[in-house]
Amino acid sequence: MALTMNDVDRFEAARPRLEAIAYRLLGSASEAEDAVQETFLRWQATDADRIEVPEAWLTKVLTNLCLNHLTSARARRETYVGHWLPEPLLAGDPMLGPADAAEQRESVSYAVLTLLERLSPNERAVYVLREAFDYPHREIAEIIDVTEAASQQIFHRAKKHVADGRTRTEIDEAAARRIVDEFLAAATSGRTEPLVRLLTQDAIAVGDGGGKVPARTKAFEGALAVAKFMRGLFKPGKAKRALVGGSPEVYATTANGDPAVVAVLDGRVVGIMCLEATAEGIVAVRSQANPDKLERATRLWAATDHGEPILHTAF
Repeated sequence: MALTMNDVDRFEAARPRLEAIAYRLLGSASEAEDAVQETFLRWQATDADRIEVPEAWLTKVLTNLCLNHLTSARARRETYVGHWLPEPLLAGDPMLGPADAAEQRESVSYAVLTLLERLSPNERAVYVLREAFDYPHREIAEIIDVTEAASQQIFHRAKKHVADGRTRTEIDEAAARRIVDEFLAAATSGRTEPLVRLLTQDAIAVGDGGGKVPARTKAFEGALAVAKFMRGLFKPGKAKRALVGGSPEVYATTANGDPAVVAVLDGRVVGIMCLEATAEGIVAVRSQANPDKLERATRLWAATDHGEPILHTAF
């Protein structure tokens, strides 16, 4: 049955919310876009006039598409080359979704998206719908076909798993810029001591190259190991310039609400380094270099004003 313009308008009004839900569920902007497009095709194939609450119907269809995708994605990620990290979104990306409450902002932080990978698909869905979008358990239960009591139990279990691994504190834009400035100053100083002072003793560094960009398969653990790695990473060298095709410009910004270092070469984002900062120091450095997971960031970068780089020759 052909959709009316009113039906299309109703879907388009819901699209930003659907994309924000799908991104949190899947950790990938491109996969989120695909899930939302498939939801539209389902909407197009149904009789929209017979759907009493379009928002609920669309959310249920989208969530179940994402649940199916998560189940198959787990198998694919077992063969993924190196560490699988979520796709980071730069400040201002509408797919980050609502940011009015602390819970909403935290639910899309890079650290929490990484932690969500530990949850079962149902735990992830309940956590996202409840924590980030404040859906009542009655509606969540209908969406994933469980009882309301089961939805509450799943949520408490999921929230505990996330809380057990969470150390993040909220950071405003000015503080984020200061953290990145201090981090880069230490990383380019040629010495490990300034970096060690910024890191917690149990700090880690991990990167995702997707098999397309060299990235160590094992995480660096401990302040000294991370500091030595970062010192080497930011040390200029011909081999590094040849590897990335030149000398990227480096900017300070935020990604998923976290302080972030963005490397840009000829207008293309070639790396995003997310810093998980706490009151005690930087506890994790997670770097995304897989070009497939930087395409959306590159598009946003080209469309926004990002100021002047803080480094002109990173490598």
